[in-house]
Parts: sequence; C-alpha cells; structure tokens
Amino acid sequence: MAAENGSSSSADETSTVTVTGTRTVAPAKSRCALATFDLPYITFYYNQKLLLYRAAAAGPLDFPDAVARMTAALADALRVFYPLAGRIRQDADGALAVEGDEGAEVLEAEAQGVAVDDLARGDCDEEAQRVMQRLVPYTGVMNLEGLRRPLLAVQFTKLKDGLAVGCAFNHAVLDGTSTWHFMSYWAELSRTGGGKEASSQQLPPQPIHERSLARSVRVRLDLPESAEAHEKTDPNGPKKALVARVFSFPEPSVARIKAAANAALPPGAKPFSTFQSLGAHIWRAVSRARGLGPADITAFAVFADCRARLDPPLPPAYFGNLIQAVFTGVPAGMLLGGPPELAAGLLQKAIDDHDAAAVTRRLEEYEAAPKLFHYSDAGPNCVAVGSSPRFKVYDVDFGFGRPERVRSGGNNKFDGMVYLYPGRGGEGGIDVELALQPEPMQRLEKDADFLLLSA
Repeated sequence: MAAENGSSSSADETSTVTVTGTRTVAPAKSRCALATFDLPYITFYYNQKLLLYRAAAAGPLDFPDAVARMTAALADALRVFYPLAGRIRQDADGALAVEGDEGAEVLEAEAQGVAVDDLARGDCDEEAQRVMQRLVPYTGVMNLEGLRRPLLAVQFTKLKDGLAVGCAFNHAVLDGTSTWHFMSYWAELSRTGGGKEASSQQLPPQPIHERSLARSVRVRLDLPESAEAHEKTDPNGPKKALVARVFSFPEPSVARIKAAANAALPPGAKPFSTFQSLGAHIWRAVSRARGLGPADITAFAVFADCRARLDPPLPPAYFGNLIQAVFTGVPAGMLLGGPPELAAGLLQKAIDDHDAAAVTRRLEEYEAAPKLFHYSDAGPNCVAVGSSPRFKVYDVDFGFGRPERVRSGGNNKFDGMVYLYPGRGGEGGIDVELALQPEPMQRLEKDADFLLLSA
C-alpha cells in the first residue's frame, strides 16, 4: 500500500498547459430557487473534478472532433440540467435563486508533451501534480462568484496520447450525487450522439428540479463582497499549507479493515458498513499522525446524503444539494486507546441518528440564524469525508472508453478533508484522497498500520 506521490519523474519539467479557446454553451431561460440545503455552501469553493482519458488503441484521438461532439452533447445536457447554465441572483429580500441562460464556460487547452500515464499512474511526481491542477478551471473561485460567473466550467485539454476533462461545479447549486448524475447523462449523450440513439432506456433518469420538495423556506443571506473579504473574517486566520495524497486500498485491504472492525461485535449486533469501517481506520490513523494528546478532541464529519432520510424521501434524481455534515467527536486518547470497533461504532451511531427529525432540526437552526461558514469551523482536529465510492465515476464514457483516472481538484481541500473514490479496477477497491499539513502527512505515509503493511 503506498501513497500516490512517488519520486519518479513523469511529466517533463518544461510541460505547459496553454488555453487555446473559450466559448459559452447555453440552453433556454429558466429559474430555480435555492433551498436551505444549498445555502451553507455559498462560501465553499467550486467543486472540481478531473477525468483522464487515453486514446483508443486503434489510433490517436481526434481532439477537435472529440471536443465538438462533447460540446454539442453538453448543450443538449444543459437543456435538461438547466440550473447549471444560469447565474445566482439575489432578490430584494436577500433570497437566492438561479436564473437565466447565460450558459456554461467551455475552454480548450493543450498540454504539450504530457502523456496520460504522467498524470494517471499512482506515482506521479510534484511537477505532474502541478500540471493536473492546471487541467481544471476555477481554482480558488468561491461559490458566491456564481453571481457573476458561470455555474459550470469545463476545460478540454489535449494530451500527448489522450484527453483531460476538467470540470468546476458551483457547490451552492449541486452536491456529489447530482454532479455524477449530470456527468453520466452528458457522457451518454456524447457517446451515443444524442437524438434517437440516446433512448430513454439508455439515459439516466431526468433530474427533478423542484427544490420546494426539499424545503421552500426563503432565507435572507448577507453576502460578503468577495471571497477575500470573507476569508478575512475567519477567526482562525489564513489557511495553512497542505499536502494532498492518494492512498489506494484494493478490495482485499478494504475487506481486512471491515473484518477487523466487526471482529469483536456480539451476536445480533448491527454490523459496521464498509464506509464506517474505513472511516474509522482513516480517523484513527490521521489522529496518530497529528500527534494528538489524550485529552485533545478530534471530530469526524461525513457529508451525508439526506434524500432517503427525508419524510417522505426524495429519489436520487433530485437535483441540488441534499447533504448535511454529520459530526461526532471524542478525546484522542479514547479513540486511539480503544479498539477499531469503538471508532466505527461512533460513526455508525452518528449516521443512524441523523434521521428526518434531525435533518429538519438542522434546517430550522440554520434558517433561524443563517451563517457563512469557514473551513476552520470544523475544528483543528477534524477528519471530514466527501464524495462516495458508490459514485460510478469510471462509467463516465464520452465515447472513447472509461477514464484512466478520476480525481478532485485543489478546491475545498482543507486540513483533514477526504474524498473517497472507487478504485478504477472495480471489485471493491477504494481510493482515499486526503489533504493534511506536511508533517502529519509524512508520518501517515510511514504508518504501517494505516497502510496495512504489517502481517
């Protein structure tokens, strides 16, 4: 088990990414009010996703043709997922909605001399990681910029032997479930050429845009003038330097972690899920790496999908944000001194307790006292998990096969932030993308228990 941060040289140090064109793609006019679920994310940053594709073995990928096909499919997809083509508007009462048809931004670029393997393999070096950051648009752009900028930006980058698709989604408009719903729909339109070939049986279900199904309360927000103005109000000061790494756990390792968490459960006890077991494994390892004292409180947060938790529940096709951060905390001495099932049990209880009543209470608390959040609000010793290994990110086929690698960009990576992705090989493997301060990350990379290097 090793972090994806090896020392081998991959991308040439002189590699450059040059944007060669930009345009706007727009559908018909529309309006979509933002629900209470959406509003906490206005001071987060655009969610960034990067998908790397290799040219087919039959020959080089025709970049202009691929871009034309994907852009045409994007225009068709935006007619269905129309909120992504608007802009955020604030009315006289301070309530937010998405209006208009200004469209998504599409950029074309070329990364000279950069091959897919330079970026997709697990041991890509620091130069390759810097190149990857330039393949995704809107780095450092806060969601409140959606009042002035597109809510979706896409960058198509020509690689030496393939194509990179970098996407930036305004997080105040959609969550991970909706992101991959859109990506799957768009890719299917591109793969089939749209029209009659893209039958309703092939396409994912139509999105549900009626946000009053989740919440119809209008909330007034006093927005800052800019991201910089908001960051200056952080009581904990400027962000600290972070290091991002990816740890790949194949299916046997995931099964071993889950078995260890469940080994001591009494007969009839509810078993721990894969997520609860792996989450506990990560939480304990990060707490060790941070060198926390026995009395230091450490928290774990999961951005839980609330679609099935509502009463009545909403289907996965609901388009928007339907997530809430579910927290649990414990002194580090108890977390690290106890067995794996203690940490997994804390996660299981916090997740199970977040039922429809808890969801509603959280909404009501926010509506009574709306807040513009900072990353540091999670606390100094937090581990927070977003994304999900259940998202079928490697099924996003635009017409030239499965992606070689799917990753997130640099946005929304605060200290302790974790993104989970399925392993590309399927069969139950999970990739753990994690951001930490440099010294704890160095210790984590040498933690044999975390990496499952011990017998």
